[in-house]
Amino acid sequence: QVQLVESGGGLVQSGGSLRLSCAASGRAFNIYDMAWFRQAPGKEREFVSAIDRLGTRTMDADSVKGRFTISRDNAKNTVYLQMNSLKPEDTAVYYCAADRRALGLSRFPNAYYYWGQGTQVTVSS
Repeated sequence: QVQLVESGGGLVQSGGSLRLSCAASGRAFNIYDMAWFRQAPGKEREFVSAIDRLGTRTMDADSVKGRFTISRDNAKNTVYLQMNSLKPEDTAVYYCAADRRALGLSRFPNAYYYWGQGTQVTVSS
């Protein structure tokens, strides 16, 4: 079992940057593929980025390619999401999630068993 706690959200102007962190506790962090999802009011939860357990492969949604970068530090049990060139449409609650299946990176929420509580990101125009 693993517990996930996100941090780093906040209010930023359009074009600005934020770095989200997700700290994991519990079982060995490096057995999980990790991902970031986001959910805006009235919308379904949306895939953002994923990274494999060793940090060697990543996958990004088309909407964030070239602007967001996912990374992880297994020694610190932490996954990060560096968000640059933020746009108002990036406004959402951002969640990190852990996948224990070892079946490859997935963009579907139901592949992820553990979830954090979320952190709010608001981008003003």
